[in-house]
Amino acid sequence: MTSQPYAIRLSPRAAEVLTTLPRHAERTAWDLLDAAAAGPWGFRQWDPGDPDGRDVRIASAGALSLVYWINRPLRRLSVLDLVWLG
Repeated sequence: MTSQPYAIRLSPRAAEVLTTLPRHAERTAWDLLDAAAAGPWGFRQWDPGDPDGRDVRIASAGALSLVYWINRPLRRLSVLDLVWLG
């Protein structure tokens, strides 16, 4: 039996950036979010030197990066920021 994907919550800042992205970048963002929701630890830790920050991750594809926190008890990803360098 496979587990359900994590729910995704966007911070106000991340939601604002998402609405301003070009269509192809928005699709990429949702693809990254879907992958993170299915396997949150599949992306690298934001700061590997921080032993307390192992649940803060960064997912990137090309010029797009998103930083999220894994809320284990609630099975939720909180997207803290989304950066588009395009």
